[in-house]
Amino acid sequence: MPSDAVLYQAAALCLTYPDEEFRARLPLLREAAPQLREFTDHAAVTPARVLAAHYTRVFGLKHRHSLYLSWWHDGESGPRGMSPAGLRELYRAHGLEFAGEELPDFLPAVLEFAARTGEVGLLTEYRDGLDRLRARLTAVGTPYACVLTAVCAALPAARPGVRP
Repeated sequence: MPSDAVLYQAAALCLTYPDEEFRARLPLLREAAPQLREFTDHAAVTPARVLAAHYTRVFGLKHRHSLYLSWWHDGESGPRGMSPAGLRELYRAHGLEFAGEELPDFLPAVLEFAARTGEVGLLTEYRDGLDRLRARLTAVGTPYACVLTAVCAALPAARPGVRP
């Protein structure tokens, strides 16, 4: 398991919809992943409705901040990288069953996969897209940017020519 497993798991939780379970986990997330304290401190003092509305505005239906990694790789009309069935098979090959409501290329699912298995291949495959998402979140000034910054800092360096 990679040394960054706790960071990946915490980042996965920070990038899901901020429901009551998320709010209850904030103290643990803050202590377990100090790299995410800017975000967890913000989330702790932001009223639940405000944080939920912000999440929806940032990650809603607009693809500008998509949490689906294949969108960053293939665009809106592309072939979507590894198929959902292929990703499910990859998860299954590592002893995990993907049962979420989201597609298997949903960034929190991929982060949780990396945390549980030590396999960061999907994250590194989509590194360019993660950097572009991080740059866009930074540009709009959302606290979610620090979550992507921490994840990107834990991965190998991006290839030259990354498009922000």
